[in-house]
Amino acid sequence: MGIFRDMMERDLQIRGFSPSTQRCYLGRMKEFVRYFMRPPDELTTADINRYQLHLARERKVSWEVFNQSVAALRFFYSITLQKGLEIERIPYQKTGRKLPVVLSQQEVKALLETPANIKHRAILMATYAGGLRVSEVVNLRVADIDSQRMTLRIKQGKGRKDRYVMLSAKLLGVLRQYWKTVRPSCWLFPGQIPERHLTRSSVLRIFYQARDKAGITKKVSVHCLRHSFATHLLESGVNIRKIQVLLGHKSLQSTQVYTNVANDYLDNTPSPLDILPNLGSLSPSKS
Repeated sequence: MGIFRDMMERDLQIRGFSPSTQRCYLGRMKEFVRYFMRPPDELTTADINRYQLHLARERKVSWEVFNQSVAALRFFYSITLQKGLEIERIPYQKTGRKLPVVLSQQEVKALLETPANIKHRAILMATYAGGLRVSEVVNLRVADIDSQRMTLRIKQGKGRKDRYVMLSAKLLGVLRQYWKTVRPSCWLFPGQIPERHLTRSSVLRIFYQARDKAGITKKVSVHCLRHSFATHLLESGVNIRKIQVLLGHKSLQSTQVYTNVANDYLDNTPSPLDILPNLGSLSPSKS
């Protein structure tokens, strides 16, 4: 995209989009331009719709990828180019809903007990104990731990919002062991260069190694620890609005998805068949 890429990246940064969103939007626009092999300022709404048809019919991309492309295109043409296109004619695709895959408490226990490295165990425990995103775990600082109030401060989480989560007593014990061994001064989990925090890819690698060693066969990523945190709280009777605050969800609707995976919501809800008056017994069929 050349100069257009630089312009779009500048606009994304000015508006405070996260680095991951910037990479996503720029990547989707790169694919769009490559498809036509023409400067994007020469393309029309009809060209964009033709590309959308290509995504849906030929590439058969998921609705998540499709809508990421729409968001990138809308941003580029309305903000960066300020071109008078009818943005409404760049439609989003109807979204689906995927239920999160969660680990049982026994699986979480096995996962957390697997790492022999104290740093690796502390990272996974912190992720589960606070329901943290990977980006939030790697950005933790030593100063974010408040052992007096038993809280962890999450700075600038998704949506650039600060929040507090509970500090588990078990996690605090492991963090104290970890601190005596590593002595981190700034970042709680520093990378190979102490002045920089651990990378996202390093946390993913730590999780996958622990998952495989624990014999967990579910297809899950480290984000499942956040899903498991919310689900296990819900199953233990914690109010869903409290869980919303702990997760940092803007909308309660985002949190309510866990009611579809929590066992107690299923166990405590009888089938209507079971509350019908007694059914007559079946007579032996005659052959």
